[in-house]
Amino acid sequence: MEEAMLYAIVITLFLVVALKLMLQTRRQRRNLPPSPPSLPIIGHLHLLKQPIHQSLNNLSQKYGPIMSLRLGSCPAIVVSSPSAVEECFTKNDIVLANRPDFSMGRYLNYNNTTLGAARYGDHWRNLRRVCTVEILSSARLNQFRSIRNEEVNALLGRLHRVSSQGFAKVELRSLFFDLTANIIMRMIAGKRYYGEEVKESSREEADKFRETIKEFFAYTEVTPLGDLFPILQWIDYDGFIKKLVRLGEKIDSFLQELIEEHRVDKDRNTMINHLLALQESQPQYYTDETIKGLILVMLAGGTETSSTALEWAMSNLLNNPNVLKKAKEEINTQIGEDRLMDESDLPKLNYLESIISENLRLCPVAPLLLPHLSSDDCTIGGFHVPSNTILFVNVWAIQRDHNLWEDPTSFKPERFENGKAEAFKFLPFGLGRRACPGEGLANRTMGLTLGSLIQCFEWERVDGKEIDMAEKTTISMSKVKPLEVLCSSRPILPKVLS
Repeated sequence: MEEAMLYAIVITLFLVVALKLMLQTRRQRRNLPPSPPSLPIIGHLHLLKQPIHQSLNNLSQKYGPIMSLRLGSCPAIVVSSPSAVEECFTKNDIVLANRPDFSMGRYLNYNNTTLGAARYGDHWRNLRRVCTVEILSSARLNQFRSIRNEEVNALLGRLHRVSSQGFAKVELRSLFFDLTANIIMRMIAGKRYYGEEVKESSREEADKFRETIKEFFAYTEVTPLGDLFPILQWIDYDGFIKKLVRLGEKIDSFLQELIEEHRVDKDRNTMINHLLALQESQPQYYTDETIKGLILVMLAGGTETSSTALEWAMSNLLNNPNVLKKAKEEINTQIGEDRLMDESDLPKLNYLESIISENLRLCPVAPLLLPHLSSDDCTIGGFHVPSNTILFVNVWAIQRDHNLWEDPTSFKPERFENGKAEAFKFLPFGLGRRACPGEGLANRTMGLTLGSLIQCFEWERVDGKEIDMAEKTTISMSKVKPLEVLCSSRPILPKVLS
C-alpha cells in the first residue's frame, strides 16, 4: 500500500514537472508577451489595486506596452502604446471584435445579444447599422435637439433657484446624472424621470425607474468571481447570479411596459415608436427583445458616461481658473449676454471644443475601453496572442504618456486648438468596429451643458481648496468624491429665464 502511494506521488510530481516544462517550452515557442510573476489559481489578481488603470500602467512601465496577465482562469493582455493599438484595430480588428462572455452580458444583456455584448457577426452588424443609421445619425440627433436644450435649461433653472441671491454650495454629480438620464429617456420614450418637474402622475413610475437604473449601475461596479473562476458559477456561492437574474427580469418588465405603451400611442416622436415602425416591416428581425436591447444600451451608454465626463470637466475647469476665464470670454464674444447659447452655436466655440477634448484626454471615462476578446490566434507587436484572450486597452496610460504628450498631466486645452490628435494616441471613444457609436450625442450634450454653465454662472471652489481628483475604476472612471462647488447666477440668467 505504501509503495503504491509512493509510486502515485512520484508519478504526480513527474506529470506536474513535465506539464510545467511543456508550458514553458510552448510559451517560448509562441513568444507570448512579457508577464509579471503570478500566484497559483488567482494568477495576477493580487496585483490589481484601485484605480485599476493606474495599477496596469505601473506594471506596463516594468513589463512593456504589451503585457500578458492571468486573471483567475482567464488569459488577458494589456496594450498601452499607439503602435500596439494600431495593430489591434487595423490588422487584427475582426479577430479582436468579440466581447468576453461575462455574467452581466448573460443576465442583463439578453444573453449577450445587445450591441455592447454581442459576439461579432451578422447580428451585431445589423445592430450597429440600426444604431448608427436609425438611432444616432446626425439627422436623428437633430430631431431631438429641442430635448437637449430644454433639459439643459431645466438644469440652469434648478441651479438658479438656489444661487440667485449669491454663491450657494451645490453637488453636481447627481444633477448631471439627472440631466443625461432625462435626455436619453425623452429621446427613447418621451418621458422624464428626474428633477423637480416630474409630473405627479408619473411619480411612482419614475421612482421605479430610478431604483432600477441605480441597481443596474451598482452591479457594474462588481466583478463577479464566477467570471474569473467559472467553476464558481455552478455553485453561485454568494447568490450573485440570482440577484442578476432578478434584476434582469425587473429591467425586462420595465422595458416591455414602455413598448406596450407605444403600441397604443403611435403618435409620439420617440425612438421606440421608430423601432416599432421598423418592426412592422421586418417583424422577424426587430423583435421586442431586440428593441429592448437597443433601449438598454442607450440607457447604459448615454447616461452615466456623459454625466461622469461633465463632472470631470467642471473639476478641471475649477482647478484651472485661467481656462475657465478664457472659455467665458469666448462665449461672451461669440454669443453675447442677451440670449442663452444654443446647440447650433457649438461650431463657433473652438476653445470650448478643445476643453472637451482635453478633458477626455486627461480623464477618459472609459480608461480601459470595454474589454475585447480574440476569436483566433493573432500577433501584436511580434508577440503571440492565443484565441479567447481578453484584450484591455489602457487609454488612460496612452493619453498621459510623456513620450506622446508635452506636459501630459496638465490640463491644457490649447494642445487641441489645431484639431484633434492622432487617432491612435487619442481614443476616448475607442476605435475600430467596436468604437462607441454615441460620440456625436455625447459631444453635443457635453458642449451645450458645459457652455451653458460657463455662460450663466460664476463658479468657485469650496473654501478655495483644490478639487480632489482621486479616481476609481469600475466600468468607467469616476471621481472618488462627488463634486461640490459654489455657484452664483450671472445677470444673463434671470433676464433670459423671465
